[in-house]
Amino acid sequence: MQSAVLKWIQGYVKIEVKGERAAEFINRALSKGLSLWDIRVSGDKLVELCLPCRDALRLRPLLKETGCRMHPLKREGLPFAARKLAKRKTFLAGGVAFIASLFILSSFVWSIKVEGNVKIGTQTILDAARKEGLYLHQWKYRMGDSEKLSFGLQTHLPGTSWVGVEIKGTQVTIKIVEADKPEEKPLVSPRNLVASKHAVVTEIQAKRGRPLVQPNAYVRKGDVLISGTLGDEANQKIVVADGYVKGMVWYTSKIEVPIVQTYETYTGESKTRNYLVFGSKGLQVSGYGKLPFEHYQTIPEQKMLQWRSFRLPVGWLSEKLMASETVERKLDPAEAKAIGLERARADLMSEAGKDARIVTEKILHEKSENGKVYMEVHFEVEEFIMEEQPIVQQGE
Repeated sequence: MQSAVLKWIQGYVKIEVKGERAAEFINRALSKGLSLWDIRVSGDKLVELCLPCRDALRLRPLLKETGCRMHPLKREGLPFAARKLAKRKTFLAGGVAFIASLFILSSFVWSIKVEGNVKIGTQTILDAARKEGLYLHQWKYRMGDSEKLSFGLQTHLPGTSWVGVEIKGTQVTIKIVEADKPEEKPLVSPRNLVASKHAVVTEIQAKRGRPLVQPNAYVRKGDVLISGTLGDEANQKIVVADGYVKGMVWYTSKIEVPIVQTYETYTGESKTRNYLVFGSKGLQVSGYGKLPFEHYQTIPEQKMLQWRSFRLPVGWLSEKLMASETVERKLDPAEAKAIGLERARADLMSEAGKDARIVTEKILHEKSENGKVYMEVHFEVEEFIMEEQPIVQQGE
């Protein structure tokens, strides 16, 4: 049996045969070697069937012999489609132009991605790729193959151990594996570790050097905590002091929080604007007219045309304009106080460092006036309090 695709290419007709001897007509046609399918018998005098176009003329002698009449119901297949297209030349030309445009657009590089780089800048890699003929809007057939591009890029990028180039449709992906280099340790001069602020020492750990303070000792900013000088005056050795010191530090924060809070919220109204996108340009096709609201936020959604793995610079952009309004909310004093304390803690931790912890907090003063809540809060924070101080030796 012929496949459906082959039948469509050759073209076929669906006909209706009427007559007293319709069944005999079918038998004679089959005996003559005609290809018939989808035979449907409706009663004794009516038969529907399909057959190739080339066999249609061979039915005439059989119709005369059996006294039946034939009526075409449908014509399908490539010959009939080609005949219709020939009559619609403009449509045919447009289809050919569209296919040609797809081919031309898919022959250029529209996107270059760089993956795997950490130390080497993306722009440095793209500059090296340009030297090898790989850049945006380059005609793909003018580029070398993946192996040639990979070799050339690795030549221009000495900090890599492997470079791969993957060409997929209109997108090129450059994959980088950077060479492992031994970590260069910075040169460190002899130093002391001194207090960075006034504090009470809570913990001290000297990995190298001589500790000069004990827990619970009060220190002022600049006091030496771990000395880099070992031994006495006769036998003295200068080292790089290393370790850590934690201390209790005191802060006083002045806080003010407006009782009336304002924020933006959506009203539920919206309007959509649609654009036809060509590269970086957009042509608006809907959503014209003045907006029925004054304040809004825009939520874009863009879809680019893609055929298989080819991503083309043609697409569709939909912008949803969500109406918004400013809403005022009045806080009670307890809420304002909680918000103020939370902000103060966040600011304090930002200043003290991520390893700091708030030990105690105490509200020294609190009042409400002029639409605001005012507070003065005392914090005790445990944090690292050491900083480096170079040791200047005589003769330097």
